Amino acid sequence: MDRRRFLLISLGTALALPARVGAQAPGRAPHVSVYTTNRGLKDAIVAELRERGWVEGRNISYEWHPSEDAEVHIKEHLARSPVDIFVLGGPSRIRAAMRASPTIPIIGLDLESDPVASGFVKTLARPGGNVSGVWMDLPEIAGKQIQFLPEVVPGLSRLGVIWDDRIGALQFAATQAASRPLGITLRPAALRAAADVEGSMKRLLSERPQAILLLTAPVVFAVLERIGELARESRVPSMCPFSIYPASGGLLAYGPNLPGMWRQLAGYVDRVLKGAKPGDLPIERPSKFEFVINLKTAKALGLTIPPSLLARADQIIE
Repeated sequence: MDRRRFLLISLGTALALPARVGAQAPGRAPHVSVYTTNRGLKDAIVAELRERGWVEGRNISYEWHPSEDAEVHIKEHLARSPVDIFVLGGPSRIRAAMRASPTIPIIGLDLESDPVASGFVKTLARPGGNVSGVWMDLPEIAGKQIQFLPEVVPGLSRLGVIWDDRIGALQFAATQAASRPLGITLRPAALRAAADVEGSMKRLLSERPQAILLLTAPVVFAVLERIGELARESRVPSMCPFSIYPASGGLLAYGPNLPGMWRQLAGYVDRVLKGAKPGDLPIERPSKFEFVINLKTAKALGLTIPPSLLARADQIIE
């Protein structure tokens, strides 16, 4: 092969590949470190990036970290291998990555915090630092959940709440505000670590709640299936903002489509890999909300879901 032909082929190959994030070493595929306890969410972002031209083993590599203790793992990870982009779910993980590096791009998903008030970004339109992503910051979603529950549990007056009291203050206050006019009293049980789920649920169930509401938190998300099991065993209907909760055995969910939000994150990763700075990428909100009902769980609990509620569901699991 003559030199001219070789150079043309090399140039054509380079142009066919997506541009790479600027900080990586020449010849090395960008490395994306994904922190979530749910493998399905990691797979969602990988699939979306594949559709955008980023193929694992060819021009991108991933590392998945399902651990809760993100701060320790982030430090250990940075000590042993380079990271070009962090993708993290939850405020504690985002903050841990910010402490670990002021320069590595951080693409975050947070359902609990106000991103500006919490110090993650300067403004929604111009984050300004090395962090951007998708934030819900919609505590008023609790009002919609509270409206659904009395239709399933007529005369509801005692509502158990599973929450992380370190990060859920705005959600809890909104839940209280929505419950009070309906004569519903909250019975909260804090959950701060996945290992504590049995104890937290035992304390909550001792209060004899007529229904249970789960507030969003990474630790709650990590044990969704177990919470659903314990609620069913005690014959207590439960509801959660995580759209995947009914598929884990819970009764109801109303909230953002979680896999969809992770696919939104892929758009950020794609733009950063092509040279954009997180500080220039506006914060986005969830693009889709869903109401999901698990009829199998309803039957196991001896509940009849009113036709009016079924008609409003975006998805019914039978």
